[in-house]
Amino acid sequence: MKVPVSWLREYVDFDLPIEELARRLVFTSCEVDRVVRRGAPGGDNYEYFVVGKVLEADKHPNADKLQLTKIDVGSGEPRSIVCGAWNFGAGATVAVVLPGGVMPGGEFTIEKRKLRGEVSEGMILSERELELGQDHGGIMVLSDDLTPGTPLADVLPLGDDILEIETLYNRPDLTSIYGIAREVAALLETDLRAMPGKEPVRAGDEPVTITVEDLERCPRYIGRLFRDVQLGESPAWLKARLMGAGMRPISNVVDITNYVMLALGSPLHAFDYDKLAGNRIVVRRARPGEKLETLDGTMRELDPEDLVIADAEKPIAIGGVMGGGNTEVSDDTKNVLLEAANFEPLTVLRSGERHRMRTESQTRWEKGVDAEVAGPAATYASQLLVELAGARWTGEREVRGEIPAPPVIAFRPGYTNDVLGLEVPEDEQRDRLGRLGFGVDPDWTVHTPTWRRRDVPRDIDVVEEVARFRLEHVPATLPVRQEMFGRLTHEQRLRRQVEDVLVGAGLYEAYTYSLQATDPDPNAIELPVPLSSQQRVLRTTLAIGLLGAAQHNIDMGNTDIALFEVAHVYLPPGPVPEERWRLGGIVEGDFFKAKGIVEAVFDALHIEPTFERAKLRKEFVVGATVQSGWVGTYGPLELDGLWSAFELDLAELFAEVPERILYRDVITYPPLRLDLAFVLDEGVPAGELMAAARKAAGEELRDVRFLSDYRGDPIPAGKKSVAIAVAFQSPERTLTDEDAGRLRGSIVQALAERFGAELRS
Repeated sequence: MKVPVSWLREYVDFDLPIEELARRLVFTSCEVDRVVRRGAPGGDNYEYFVVGKVLEADKHPNADKLQLTKIDVGSGEPRSIVCGAWNFGAGATVAVVLPGGVMPGGEFTIEKRKLRGEVSEGMILSERELELGQDHGGIMVLSDDLTPGTPLADVLPLGDDILEIETLYNRPDLTSIYGIAREVAALLETDLRAMPGKEPVRAGDEPVTITVEDLERCPRYIGRLFRDVQLGESPAWLKARLMGAGMRPISNVVDITNYVMLALGSPLHAFDYDKLAGNRIVVRRARPGEKLETLDGTMRELDPEDLVIADAEKPIAIGGVMGGGNTEVSDDTKNVLLEAANFEPLTVLRSGERHRMRTESQTRWEKGVDAEVAGPAATYASQLLVELAGARWTGEREVRGEIPAPPVIAFRPGYTNDVLGLEVPEDEQRDRLGRLGFGVDPDWTVHTPTWRRRDVPRDIDVVEEVARFRLEHVPATLPVRQEMFGRLTHEQRLRRQVEDVLVGAGLYEAYTYSLQATDPDPNAIELPVPLSSQQRVLRTTLAIGLLGAAQHNIDMGNTDIALFEVAHVYLPPGPVPEERWRLGGIVEGDFFKAKGIVEAVFDALHIEPTFERAKLRKEFVVGATVQSGWVGTYGPLELDGLWSAFELDLAELFAEVPERILYRDVITYPPLRLDLAFVLDEGVPAGELMAAARKAAGEELRDVRFLSDYRGDPIPAGKKSVAIAVAFQSPERTLTDEDAGRLRGSIVQALAERFGAELRS
């Protein structure tokens, strides 16, 4: 949100430099991204901007499209100025910048110079050149009552500082200038002026017909009728405020609704009353098959879950999102129905996502606008419609349902001290809460204001309201611990154990986005309204993000990259995906480097891994499956070198972790080691061979390891030679050569019977 500082000062006075105010707001209230200057640079530069009176205006002698003028700027001799606009003549009052003046943006300084042979001693200004509006087709004509030489800053808002603020989802009160002013008043302990707006005189008592069929989704609706509305341009000050706040001026009626929304935070809408069938408003659910062309020119098929504003025949707006073109205020509008309402946040959110729309009003409704602000917003807009559009207020109707009362909280001021670890006097706590709009009874019962109803329901939230203004004073030590409770779950302990193993193996932990541009699963859930093309689908694998993280590290000049991530993936079908914890990793190296890391994880969890050669996705040239996941080596990539990856489903992996780890006594007798090589069919996995050997030898086989897999002469075609290392050991005695022969014979016989394996001599 963009906050013009001059607008902020209308509601609260402060002498603090704007940069210091921004710094302190970051500590207490909201993120201030930056402070920017809109319009002409201030200070002495304003001396060059003056009111001028056109004495002469004739065609330039050397250019058909230019005028040569003589302008009285109140300094004695008239100034000669060449101008390209033709919407004025002699006698007009205009805005002038003299040589030496710096234009908005600070990059262009006006100089005295010749244009087509004639001297030009300044510039006559348009709205757009002063950043007061969009009109650049002609110069800005001012009131004839102004005296030549009057400082233009006394007449027009030439410039302003803008606070660019990021408001969080739980603070809808900060989506208005008045809400920011309330925070500033509490921060600086100064007075906050009353909310703007004064009811104009009623010019009639016409009936206004309004029916609300769904009071749960629209608990409040105010409709006001205005006759004889004179549609036109807004005054310069209003257009400057809107542009400073990041909105485009359109017409006085539309600008007033936008201005009040920015000022108070409650969105409004204006309907052309004469276009309402039956001259009535009905708030209801959309009916099957209904359509509406919205103000952006898009024809939308409505859903029965959409809340619509309708007349006697048809929908005319999607509640809280956007109005329809069929009742749009236009140049021919004479009578206006002003809507000031309140809509349930979730309904607005779902309609916006369903129709892939995003508007300023929708953003506010989704956060939860205070229902009690609808009245002041209607009052302020009514005042401006009467003053700026010459309207007559002739009728009003309000429909109101049951609106939940704000929370009432039993509070103990000592709780603030316990949480913060420092003493905050009770008087200070009471004063700060009062400035923020909270009611505090003598017994410390706290009444949450209506505009904070959703985010301050508990005593710890009240503590936060006090604490955020004392953050700079909180000591850099933890409060004294009074008690300790809670512990990690079994799964959390195992995840931490896995992370420790991987860090110990030399990998670095990475954090990648859950939303990716692509996914190997064609059924991956796609967002209806993606944040960007690079964050389009919910990932079903960690591999895509880790590959991007590896590329980023290479771009940064890093080498020997080895990354892992423990995070969620989101498996279809939707609309609610199945969230699974996964372990993923990527290493710069071959298949066996990644396989060794996986083996280290299994060993730490006391699980025996079983690898089987498998065909993985097309991007992998070598692959294998293992309990709960896979290991693979990538084919050619944009990354230089050889890269391998792995991914394990942690729920499936942890299900195999033994409940108890049994102690095995240390054997003091020496092991008897043998290397065995077998010739067998190429299709037999080495893992199965080793498992069969372990089963055949029994408990006395303490260890079996893979040594090699050889193909080629003298091994026959279709065969391979697999070498394994075995270690026999007994807890009772030293094994003899006879024992070794017996155990070796058991292995040879079992492998021959199961796989047709032959022991190589």
